[in-house]
This record gives sequence, C-alpha cells and structure tokens, in this order.
Amino acid sequence: MQIPFRAYINRQTLITLKNIYTIIHTTIISIFPPKMTTPSPTPPPFNPTEPSSPISYPIKTLEELESRSYFDSFHYPFNKSSVCLQGVRGNAAQKFLPMRPRLLVCHDMAGGYSDDKWVQGGDNPDAYAIWHWYLMDVFVYFSHSLVTLPPPCWVNAGHLHGVKVLGTFITEWDEGKVITRKLLETKESAQMYAERLTELAISLGFDGWLINMEVEVDIGQIPNLKEFVSHLTRTMHSSKAGSLVIWYDSVTIDGKLEWQDHLNDSNKPYFDACDGIFVNYTWKANYPKLSADVAGSRKYDVYMGIDVFGRGTYGGGQWTTNVALDVIKKDNVSAAIFAPGWVLETNQPPDFQTAQNRWWALVEKSWGVSQNYPKSLPFYSNFDQGHGYHIFIDGRQVSTNPWNNISCQSFQPLLEYSEDLRPNAIQVSMNFDEASYSGGGNITLKGSLDGDTYFTARLFQGELLFGNLPVLFTFSVKSDVSSMVGLFLELSSLTLEKTSVLLASRGATVLNTKQFSSKFSRVILPHQVKRFDARPGWVIQESRLAMEGYTLTGIHIVCYKSKPDPVNHEIVTQGPSEYYAALGHIEIRTRSTNSDFPPDAAWLVESQFIKWTPGSEASKTLSVKIMWKLKDGTASWFPSYNIYVEREDIGGNSNSLLEEKLEYLGLARVEAFYISNLVVPSGISRLNFIIQVCSLDGTLQKLDQSPSFQVNVEVEQMPSPMAELCLCLKPSLVGVHTAWASSNAGRQFSGCAKCKCHYFRWVDPPLCAQLIIRGNHLEEEKQQLETINLGKKQNEAAGYLECSTTMTMLLVTWLLIISSSYIFCNKA
Repeated sequence: MQIPFRAYINRQTLITLKNIYTIIHTTIISIFPPKMTTPSPTPPPFNPTEPSSPISYPIKTLEELESRSYFDSFHYPFNKSSVCLQGVRGNAAQKFLPMRPRLLVCHDMAGGYSDDKWVQGGDNPDAYAIWHWYLMDVFVYFSHSLVTLPPPCWVNAGHLHGVKVLGTFITEWDEGKVITRKLLETKESAQMYAERLTELAISLGFDGWLINMEVEVDIGQIPNLKEFVSHLTRTMHSSKAGSLVIWYDSVTIDGKLEWQDHLNDSNKPYFDACDGIFVNYTWKANYPKLSADVAGSRKYDVYMGIDVFGRGTYGGGQWTTNVALDVIKKDNVSAAIFAPGWVLETNQPPDFQTAQNRWWALVEKSWGVSQNYPKSLPFYSNFDQGHGYHIFIDGRQVSTNPWNNISCQSFQPLLEYSEDLRPNAIQVSMNFDEASYSGGGNITLKGSLDGDTYFTARLFQGELLFGNLPVLFTFSVKSDVSSMVGLFLELSSLTLEKTSVLLASRGATVLNTKQFSSKFSRVILPHQVKRFDARPGWVIQESRLAMEGYTLTGIHIVCYKSKPDPVNHEIVTQGPSEYYAALGHIEIRTRSTNSDFPPDAAWLVESQFIKWTPGSEASKTLSVKIMWKLKDGTASWFPSYNIYVEREDIGGNSNSLLEEKLEYLGLARVEAFYISNLVVPSGISRLNFIIQVCSLDGTLQKLDQSPSFQVNVEVEQMPSPMAELCLCLKPSLVGVHTAWASSNAGRQFSGCAKCKCHYFRWVDPPLCAQLIIRGNHLEEEKQQLETINLGKKQNEAAGYLECSTTMTMLLVTWLLIISSSYIFCNKA
C-alpha cells in the first residue's frame, strides 16, 4: 500500500523529504553531539523461544521465513486459530466465495499488532475491534512487516461469521528491493518461499495471502515473480479448498512500480495467476467498468480499492466512503475497503462505539448484508464484542477488571444504526456498564412505549432449515415490571410462503395474546421460565417451535408493555410509559444437541515451564504453561475453556462454595494456557487450576466436574530438622525473614509469617565487626554519589539550554521545507 502523508504527496516526494531530513539530522549531530549520559537499562530483545505471555508477531526477514524458525517459537501453539469457517461443515460449496459483488476489508490499524497481539487477551476495554462482520466476505490483516500473520483472534471472529481471513506478504522501500532480488533469485527460490507461506497459513488456520510487491523488479526476474504468485496459489488451493491469493495493484509486468488503478494489460498476468486483484484506490469513475470488461467472467475477482483516510481515493473516503461503493456496485465488481480503523485513529465524535456503528451503517446502506446466520444448530450468542469492563458467566460476575480479547466475540447482532433523536423513541444499543448475563455486555432497550403498541429491532438474518425435531429457543431477559421482551421469527416455506411467529415473554396474559394474534401467524408462550435468586434480575425463558421444512430467515426483538388486569371487565387504556429491558443471550438448539461433557478423569492435564520468583512480604509469583487433552487421543470439539485458579491455604480452606473461592484467569481457545506472574501470597500451600469446558451451545461443565491441575507451592525449608513453633503454636506460620538494620544487614531470622505474635530467632550467626563497619560506610558513600550525579544532571540541563535557539531555527527550516513540498505537490 502507498504510505503518503494524509495530504496528496506522492512517493518520490516522500523519498526526497527523507533525504533532506537525513542531511539535517546529520548536521545537528555534528554541531551538537549528544551529552554522554549513563544509559538506562534496556529490556532484553524479544526471544520467541522463551516462555512469556503469548503474543502474535510478524516474520521480518527472508531468513526467518526460510529457516521455519517460527515453528520453534514458544508462541506458535497459541497462535493457531480454532474456529472453522461458518457453514463449511454442513455445505462444502460455502468454502468458495459467492458469485456476486463481494466486500473485502483490509485492516491496517495503526501498523497492526497492538492490543490484538495479546493472544490470551489484554486490559484495554477501548481496544480496536470490528463487529460488523455480516457486511464483508474477506478480511485482510495488514502491517508493514514482510510476513504479516493474522493474530488468531481475528481469524476466530472472522471464521465464526463466515468471513475468510488473509495474511499479507509485502516488500517495500529500499529494503524491499534487496528482499525481492533474493526472493526471485531463481525459479526454485520463488517456489520455496511460496511453499513456506502456504505452510504458515495452513498451520495457523487462516485462508490465504494478499501479495503486495511495492518495489520495482528487474525485468529479468518477472518470470520468477509470476511463478511465485502462481505457485503460491496452486499450493494454497491444493492444501485448503476455498483458499485465496490476491494480488495488489503495484508493480507492472514490465517491473515498474506504477499503480494502474484498474485491471489492464500491465497487471492482468498477475490477476490470471491468482484469485483476484486489489486495485489501487486512486481510480476514476469509469475504471470499475473498464476493469469488469477486461476481467470478463471473473469480474467479481476485481476488488476496487477505497482508502477510508481519503488519500486521493474516489469519493473522498471517510464519511463519504459510500460514494465509491455505489459506483462499484453499479458496475457489478467487488470492493476493497482499506483502513476502516480511521474511525478510531482520528477519534471521530462522539465516541468510538457510536461513530463505528454510524460509519458501517453507510456501508450497509450502499452494499447490503453479505453474511446470514444462524445457518446450523446449535447456535449461541451473548452479543459479546470482545471487550468490556467486567466479565459475567451465566449471570455471575467472575471479573471486575477491564479487558479486551476479540476471540471472545460471539455471533454479532445485526443492530441497525438509528439517528432518531426523539426523546420517547426506544434506543437499542450495546451496554458495557450494566451487569451482563454472559461476557462483557448486553443489548439494552430504553425509551417510552404506549400500552397498545410494540417496537421491533432486527437481531439476526438467518438461513436455518428446520428438520423434523422441535427447535428450542432460550434467551435471558432483565426488565422492569411492565416491560416485556419477546422474539419475532420470520420463516419461509419451500414454496416461499412467509410465516411470522411471536415467542411471547413470560407473564403474558390472554389480553397480550389477543393483542398480537392479528399481527403474527402464531403466538407461542414460553413453556419454561427460570429465575435466579443469586443473580437478581435475569429471567431465562424457553419456547419450543416445530416447523419442519421451513427456513428461519429473520430474528427480531419485540418490545411491548404488559396489560393491567381489566377492571369490571373493562379494558384500561394505557398512555405512554417508560420502557426498559435488556437481552443477555440467545440459544437455539434441538434436544439432540444437548452437551455431554467428558468426566474430569477423561482428561490428561500437564504443565511445562514452571517458574517461581520471590516477591514482597514473603509472597511468590508463578509462571507456568498448562496443557490438556483427552486421554483416548480423540480431538476435542469444544470451542473454548474458562480458566480459574483456587488458592488453598495451609490451614485449610473455608466451607464456602467452590465458585466463591475461584479467581478467573481468562479464556483459552486452544488446549493450552500460560499463566504469567500469578501472585501467591505467603501461607498458600497449593494452587488448583480448573479448566471449565465450554460447549458450542453455550453450556458450561460444572466446576467441580471439570479437569484440573494442582501445583504445590515451594516452601522455604527451615534449617532445623525440628518443626518450629511461633507463639501462635502453629508450625506452618513460621517464616524466614531478612534484617536490614545497619548492624545486621542481610542477616536472616525466623518470625511469625502472619506477624500476629512477637516470636523471634536468629537463623544466621552474628556478623563480624568489619562487615558492620563496612555496612555503615555504604550509606555515606551512597549519599556522596547521589550528590555528584545531581551536579552532572544540572550541567547537562545547562548545556542543552545553550543550543535550544539553534535547534529551534533548524526545526523551523525543516517545517518550511515540508510546507513548500506540500504546496508544490498540490499545484502539480
């Protein structure tokens, strides 16, 4: 991708400015050499073979790619995606893209690998995410590193919604020229690197590559470049049906770096060798039609680029991105949206959640919905966007910490953006502040509603064919006394006969049923209602529907008010009143899809890389990798696992419930989890790690029946073979401490670990007189050094102040050069 400033500055101008900057920087350094200061300690370089919190990272050199060193990384097993492409299991045809105009979205968010690099999740509740997956067909994770490997959270979320996810291979700038020459040195080298890329995609579970050769290529190496593209496409297709390789419109067949902005003879040979072309975004109004004519029957494989930042893009991007989409759709080719992270990067008002929904609403209005779900059973959604300020599981709060993890996304609701600002209008929104039923948020509905009216909101748009078994619909609701929530289902028969069914709320009366009987084909009351005393407010409702041969095409939320009992057989007319309700989750299944969890004895749980580190106040920290698998060797089909830890103290745990003693650590998408620097206070004898198995239908294994793993806490041994008692008369409460008084610095002693009594005994022998004297002098020498260092810092500050005027003049000169170049480029 081109990387100009936000203005229209071309690539050659950037190179010239870079050279000018180098000259100025060199001059400043020669005139004002930096003062020598004591360097602050720098963290050690990243070593991917060393255990640490699992992260996603790119491959930056051909040597790394060729050596396959990535597969030796500690982080590799954690970076495997675990979610199959939605719909593929039941329909092999859905492995391939539909024969219609498609929408590709290229991520490019602030260089990539930000909050999303933390595989097990981060702590930023405002981290960037996409939840409008239903509008796209292909997602590309992009960065400016040589080999961009999509973090598994993006692959998992994309696949869940039926979206293919690609990585990026890019060469650019002077370094890219050197890499390209080596890559294309021979036909065999081009094939070898293509095979390395295929191996990475298959091993990590994503669907292919965007190839961006943004450098000039020696004309003699063009045959090898074509071989690289075609061989990558062949190996991907043979390894994974439905995989994609897409060429970016950059270098031409003559080896020149000239963006064509449409499909023509200069870039068509690359298009012919792969699955599509991502056309550069500075095209003109007639270019989509020209490209369609050149592509012929493959016109849907032409993706016309749109830069959301608006850098020379047709229509201006930003809040007019839909202008370009309308032209592309009219000419019946596909679209490629580049950098939708513009909404967050530029802090569009009033807030990210609102601005993101508003921007994607423009895309939907122009392009339409691309993905439908549910398609198969079981189906479960808690509407989680993959971030929040708390975590709930089945109505119980397990964490109060802010978090982000896109892998936690469930099926996203197709909530429609509304600019209806009427004070009484019901507003539908995701709420991250109130208590959730599951995950970090719920759908909240607030406003005012007349007693005889109802309000609907789109939830899902499906393609679910009903079989001969009844289908169970379960959902959780929290509302005020008179606010009711139901589900409105749209169904279609084989003869395209339309049917509407209302799954009414609990507490619905005969009057409510009569109210809706003329508006829906059927009204069904819940056959089961559950209320949880320990989880106030949430009510679980379950309804049964048998419609064999019908296809579920839509699910909507229905809001209405309960009717008061009639007075003297007269119906009381209600005026407008406040309405509040929240929808926590929805689950659709048949009886045959009930979860059957293997017992805890069926699992083999192991650990690796146990590391204990001393902490403060006799505490420790533990880092350890925990792995699990079924003992019989069969692959687990469970989508995720909740990880908890129970700390068992030496005196024995209380009689409280197990769930009250657990600390939630996170969610695992693979059969491994790394615990980093877990604090273990003194007095803890054992840690019990529990792996709670989660089913596709949202059901959870009971905690006391889940697989677990115990780690005994390392206890510092007393030098005496006899058990030592403190004044509390409990051997386990005696600990070893270190004295720091000047007369006994570094000397160890025994004392009460809980500091509840005044027990004391020296462990080490007395220090000799020379050590005591030397220790007293150390404090004096420390004060002298601090005085000297303070004087040095004051001298350095004075030196920098002397050259501030000259530095300011040079900075002004540099800014004038940039401004002049900007004006020149605009005139040109």
